Amino acid sequence: MSFIVKYIAAILIIFALLSCSSSKEVKSIEVVDKSEEILSPEQRKKIALENFIDGNINFQQGNYALAMKKFETSLQYDTSAGLFYTYARSALFNNKLNIALDAAKRAVALDSTQADYFDLLSDIYNIGKQKDSAISVLEKAVQLFPSNQNFYYKLARLYQDDRPIKSIEMYEKIIDLIGPEWNVLFRLVELNNKLNNTDGVIKSLKQLLEIDPSNVPLKKSLIENLLQIKRNSEAVEILDELIQLYPDDLELIQKKVQILLSENKWQEAYNTLKFVFDDKNINLDAKLEIGYLFFEKSITDSSLKPLTKQIFSGLDKDTSYWAVKIVLGALAVEEDNDSLAIENFKYVTENANWNVDAWIRLGALYFDNKKYEEAEKILSQAIQSFPDNYAINFILGISLAQQSKNEEAETYLKKAVDLNPNDLNTLSAYAYTLNQLKKDDQAVYYLNRALAIDPNDVNVIGTLALIYNAQKIFEKSDSLYERALELKPDDPLINNNYAYSLSTRGIQLERALEMVTLSLEKDSLNTAYLDTKGWILYQLGKYEEAKEYISKAVELGTKSAVIIDHLGDVEFKLGNKERAIELWKEALQLDPTKKEIEDKINKGVL
Repeated sequence: MSFIVKYIAAILIIFALLSCSSSKEVKSIEVVDKSEEILSPEQRKKIALENFIDGNINFQQGNYALAMKKFETSLQYDTSAGLFYTYARSALFNNKLNIALDAAKRAVALDSTQADYFDLLSDIYNIGKQKDSAISVLEKAVQLFPSNQNFYYKLARLYQDDRPIKSIEMYEKIIDLIGPEWNVLFRLVELNNKLNNTDGVIKSLKQLLEIDPSNVPLKKSLIENLLQIKRNSEAVEILDELIQLYPDDLELIQKKVQILLSENKWQEAYNTLKFVFDDKNINLDAKLEIGYLFFEKSITDSSLKPLTKQIFSGLDKDTSYWAVKIVLGALAVEEDNDSLAIENFKYVTENANWNVDAWIRLGALYFDNKKYEEAEKILSQAIQSFPDNYAINFILGISLAQQSKNEEAETYLKKAVDLNPNDLNTLSAYAYTLNQLKKDDQAVYYLNRALAIDPNDVNVIGTLALIYNAQKIFEKSDSLYERALELKPDDPLINNNYAYSLSTRGIQLERALEMVTLSLEKDSLNTAYLDTKGWILYQLGKYEEAKEYISKAVELGTKSAVIIDHLGDVEFKLGNKERAIELWKEALQLDPTKKEIEDKINKGVL
């Protein structure tokens, strides 16, 4: 039997099946109605079959326009669901979307038992940018054909941009139907990442590893995600497996060390790394990168300093690299070994005076960890080589300001402002220092420059309010405080400073009490906040409660003339006159300029 004969035989069988699917006629399709012609059913069926066969042959040959015409003719004699489906398909290939849509809808309406009809209709909607309609068709299809994974795939893709959770549900349904499949699981990883669903990412990564258990990038990704949700023991278990396979992979070793350091397992971390420092084949940069992990941790945990010193002293024996010397200099600063610190820093300035970034990084590291004296010592060395560097001037200036060395700080912060005149933080820090030096007019000028850059910066607004308050220009200070609270109603510093301002004037005391209570909720051990609450309670006549808060501020180590003076006033109100005078004298020693305290001592009364 020839190929053509076999092909026609197959078409006859298909046509017979299509004809049986529905005999219901639909005349609204744009074809010529031949019902008025007197043809027997057999003749009509024969004409329909001939055109159907010709249409399929043309479709297979890629002649879609002629195929469409043949199917149109066939539909004039037999309007079965199958013919509408083939007509819709040929119309789609001819880019006749409206015709294709109408024919596909008719095919589905005539016979809802054929998955292919729903598939084609959803494709036509999707190609025509009618996404919601495509989704609607597919949602009905998955109900009718719950084991058809193709429909779940298509729905998942349509959902993934706007409804990622639904998309995940569809992909998980596919997994339920066919088991773990690489592309599906990869999509699940992406979607769960998009939703920040780390548990979902981990689940999919583990399933991917069941398919490809030796995939190292997948294992590394799994480690990162496990660490993200603090499942450290699982991460270390996988790391140990990888390190056994790749003992020279420094990335893996560093990751394990970071985990150990985060759990304060310093010695174990060092033991894990010791071979790295002893191995002559491992380059210095890799050793330094690991060493810096220890150094940075040692700044906040002094117990790590001996190991850090051991690491860098060992490196110093093998090299005279300036990066090793700068860390050794920093460690010497913390040990108060100034001569050794100077020796190391001098080496750096002589051999790497071009590398300003190292100094900046070191100084910023100490400043961020509130080690202002160490930051000052290091950057005082750096400023000699880089007198015009903005970052060094700025960090040195704020380090000095944090130690109340305001006259020295002014010099460097002024230089920083000159070098970077439009930086909000620099202007604000300089203005604050000027305020501490009682140069309020200049401070106001620079704060207004800062506000011109960002009118909504609460810190700048608060500092400006503080200055106006000290000048007793309360209309301006109150207005600024109110503005700051509009922008950031829960800011503890703004609430405290405004509350204290109100308390010193004896106004809005109940509101002031609420504000400082909010501040203490944010920072219960802040001595300024404790004193403010105590002073408000004093103004309200609640002397025992006032004593409780102000005494706590003093017990926490505050040597402030204002706070001790306040405690003296409270003691006096409680009838402890001798104790009050002792406290006033102590306050006056701390600030001999306080004439009002001296008057109280001389008079023995408030």
